[in-house]
Parts: sequence; structure tokens; C-alpha cells
Amino acid sequence: MFSVSVWFGNAVLSRYRTQDSETSQDLGVIQTATLTLLALIIGFTFSMAIARHDQREVLEESEANAIGTEYLRSDLLPTTAANKTKDLLKDYLDQRILFYSKQPYEAVVKIQQRTEVLQDALWNEILPSARAQQTPMMALVASGMNDVLNSQGYVQAAWWNRIPNTAWALMASIAICANLLVGFGARNFKKNIGLFMIFPFVTSVSFFLIADIDSPRGGVIRIEPKNLITLKDNLNKAKSSSNQPNSVK
Repeated sequence: MFSVSVWFGNAVLSRYRTQDSETSQDLGVIQTATLTLLALIIGFTFSMAIARHDQREVLEESEANAIGTEYLRSDLLPTTAANKTKDLLKDYLDQRILFYSKQPYEAVVKIQQRTEVLQDALWNEILPSARAQQTPMMALVASGMNDVLNSQGYVQAAWWNRIPNTAWALMASIAICANLLVGFGARNFKKNIGLFMIFPFVTSVSFFLIADIDSPRGGVIRIEPKNLITLKDNLNKAKSSSNQPNSVK
């Protein structure tokens, strides 16, 4: 699209360009202003995408911490409820790791449905103990479970928080105008066509990079659930070590 804009600006619009020096100077001012504006908008949009990407990484860490903390606090529950809560938390952890992986839309819907079912099961598991024993320890367990449920909502909201389509349309419009002006002001376009194609190529790469960072599920640059995976490994190691019989010296 941007390459076509450069070509159109030279092949069609340049026919209406006058050759006097004053017009050329004015054209240079307009080109400089438009290109500067495009660079600023791309820079600000890139900064927005990076900020959202960093926020998603921070929320993934916070979610892993919330699940790990509640797993430890579940020992404050009665034995049966504690074991059931731990099993549910492990299943819930698996679903959260799947959420971050690249999945088709149908699989994502199933993961979300399974997550909601597990959330209800987790809350209902601790609710009887919290009602029967209204102590500071039970309040701590209930608060930890609340953090687990809230952290998933924060993550989902961050994944929905993307650059608006209106902003993309405005940025693309300015980029098209800039490429039209580049083609319009070109003097030796046919001889240096490869040189004039550098600008639309760089603009396209910038757009692709911003869109990729702003797409947590479909892009190349993705949010890896490193903290959630590490938590799962630690829980599995702790379970395997606890199941091993003590060695007799």
C-alpha cells in the first residue's frame, strides 16, 4: 500500500507539480513536517505497544505469585479441603499456562470456560471453611483466593487493552500522505526507484513491529508464561519429593 502511494504520487500527482524554486521550497517544508509528524506518531504508538507488553509480563508474574501463595495458604484449611484445593489449583495453573500459548479461537473459548469452572470450584471449596472458622487465618486464605481470581481478570483486561482501530486508521492515513509526498517530490524516480522504495519498506516494518507487539496471542513476539511454568515445575518437584520414602541410614 505504501509502495503504491509513492508510485501514485510520482506517476499521477507529480504532473501538477510546478518547477519554480519557491514551490520546491514549500514542498520541502511540507514533506519535512509530514515526515516528522509520522515519525512522532509511530514513536508514540510504539511506546504505547511496549507499555502494554510490559504490563502483560508484570501481570503474568503477579498471577503466578498469587497462585503460588494461595497454594501454600491452603495448608491452613482442613486436610480434605486443603488437598482438594491444591489439586484444583494445579488444574487451574495448567489452564492459565494454556491461555498464554498460541491456540485457535475454539480452544481459547474452551480454556476460558474451563477456567471459569475451576474458579467457581476453588471458591466453593474454601467457602465452607471460611464460614465455619471466621478467624484471621481463614481470612488470609479467602483473601489469597480472591487475589487468584482477580489476577486472572487483570490479565484478561490487559490482553483486551490494545491500540484502537481508529488510531491505526489515522496513523495509516498520515503514512499514506507521507509516501504520496515522497513520490510527488521525487525528481529521478525511475532511475532511483529502489532508493525511493526504502521509505515505504521502513514504514511497513514499523507498522508490523507495532502490530506484532500489540497482538499478544497472534504475533511473533509473545508473552511467555515463564513464571507460571516455573511455579508448575516447583510444585511437581515438591510433590515428588514428598512422595519419596525417607531413606534409612
